[in-house]
Amino acid sequence: MTQMLKARAGKITEEMEMVAISEGFTPEFIRDGVAAGRIVIPKNKLRNRSKICGIGGGLDVKVNGLMGTSGDRDDMEMEVKKLKIIEAAGAHGFMDLSMGADIDTMRTLSLSNSNIAAGCVPVYQAAKEAADKRGLMVNMTADDLFSVVEKQCQAGMDFMAVHSALNMDLLKILKKTGRVADICSRGGSLLTGWMFHNDKENPLYEQFDRLLEILKATDTVLSIGDAIRPGANADSLDQAHLRGLMVAGELTKRALAAGVQVMVEGPGHVPLNHIPSAMLLQKRLCFEVPYYILGFLATDVAPGYDNISGAIGGAFAGMHGADFLCYLTPAEHLGLPNEDDVRIGVETTRIAANAANVLKRGGAAWNRDLAMSRSRVARNQEEQVKNAINQANLIAALAAQTPSHGCAVCGDSKCPADVAAEFFGLA
Repeated sequence: MTQMLKARAGKITEEMEMVAISEGFTPEFIRDGVAAGRIVIPKNKLRNRSKICGIGGGLDVKVNGLMGTSGDRDDMEMEVKKLKIIEAAGAHGFMDLSMGADIDTMRTLSLSNSNIAAGCVPVYQAAKEAADKRGLMVNMTADDLFSVVEKQCQAGMDFMAVHSALNMDLLKILKKTGRVADICSRGGSLLTGWMFHNDKENPLYEQFDRLLEILKATDTVLSIGDAIRPGANADSLDQAHLRGLMVAGELTKRALAAGVQVMVEGPGHVPLNHIPSAMLLQKRLCFEVPYYILGFLATDVAPGYDNISGAIGGAFAGMHGADFLCYLTPAEHLGLPNEDDVRIGVETTRIAANAANVLKRGGAAWNRDLAMSRSRVARNQEEQVKNAINQANLIAALAAQTPSHGCAVCGDSKCPADVAAEFFGLA
C-alpha cells in the first residue's frame, strides 16, 4: 500500500511520525493531510534512508536541487560532488537529470551517495536510449517509455516528473495562439517532437492508468511535469499555460482516486503580479495537492543572477502557498552549473523558502530568525553562526572584522544596541 492508502485506512506510518516530529505537528495531522492528498511523503518502498521530509499544506516550504550528466559534460565524479554539496547545503531533495552515456550507473551513484528524496525525469532516458538503439528519438515506442518509468521506480526513485499533462488538444491551442517562447521544457519539447512526427497522442497522457499502476507499486510520488510552462514573463497565464493546468487537474483527480501520491509542477517565468493568481488557480484546479515551483523567475533580464530572480519569485510564491521550490543557479540560461553554482543555488533558494516559512509565527523558521536577532543584539557570534544559513561564510566574515565587538558598523563609537539598553534599563 502507498502512504496515501495507509493514511486513508487510518494507519500512521513511521514516515508520518518522522514528518510530524520534524514539522511540529501531530501524527494525526500528517496522516489526514496525506490521506487527502494535501501532503506527500517522497519515500520509495525499495530505498532505505534516514532523512524523510513531508511536502505540502501547512508544512515548511522545501527546497530541491538538480544535478546530472549530459552529452556536453559527462563527468560522474563531478555530479556526485555536486549532489553531496546539494545535500550539505540543506536541500530536502534532488533530481538526477542525467542524459550522459551511462544513465543507469549515474542513477546508482546518485542513490548511494545521498540521503534525501531523489527524483528523476524518465522521458530523458527513454529519449536517449531510443536515439542510441533506434537511430532517432522519435522512434521511441510507448513500451520503451514505460519500461524506463518502471526501471527507475524499481531502482528506488522517490519522486518522478512525468510529462503527462501534455496532449494534442493543448498543442493545437499553443499553435493557434502563439507565444514568445513556445516550449521551454526539455521533456515537453521531446514529447512534442515525438507526437508531431508520429501523429500520435502522448503515451503518458493516453495510458495514464498504466503509469499510475507502475508508480503505485513502489509508492513513487508522481510529479506532474509542466511541459507547457511559460518560458518568458510575457507568456505567463496565457491560454496554453491555463489549459495545461486544467489537464494537470484532470490527471491529479485520477491519481488521487488511485491512491497515488501526487504533486504538480508549476511554471518557471511568472511576473510578481501574476503569482497570487497562478497559485490560486493551481490549488483550486488541482485539488490542493502540493505545488512544486520551477522558479518563479520574476524577471527575464538577470542572466548570471537568475538564482536571485528565482528567489524573489520563490519567496512570493511560498507566501501564496507554494510547497516545494526548485533551485535556480547563477548558471541558469548560461550553461551547466559547476559545484559553486550548485551551492549558491541551494542557499539562495533556502533563503527564499525561509522568507515564506517565517510567516508561520511560532514555527521553526520564525524561532530561528528571532534567535538570530537576539544573538546580534547580544553580539553572540557563536549563536549567530549557529542560526546562519551559510555558517562557513559567516565565520569567515566575522574573522575578517577588526572591531573587537564583532560589528563593522560602529567602529570606535558606542554600539546603538548598548545605548538603547541603557536608556530602556536593559543594560
